[in-house]
Amino acid sequence: MFKDMFKINLKNFNEYTILSILFFLAGFILWISWGLRYNVWYDIGIYSITVVFCLAGIVGFFLSLMEKETEN
Repeated sequence: MFKDMFKINLKNFNEYTILSILFFLAGFILWISWGLRYNVWYDIGIYSITVVFCLAGIVGFFLSLMEKETEN
């Protein structure tokens, strides 16, 4: 059932996919740089920002690569 719902096709790679990858990287790099700079790895504030960026990147990545359904 889920296999039919989530058909990923790399032919759909476009500017939204690149933007999603950049969102994910921004969240990850923000968390790493914050941890290295302030030596705080368990702050709920930086987690909340990182989760928003990373989830937006992951969800956007999959949505941009999903095959579009066409009705004949």
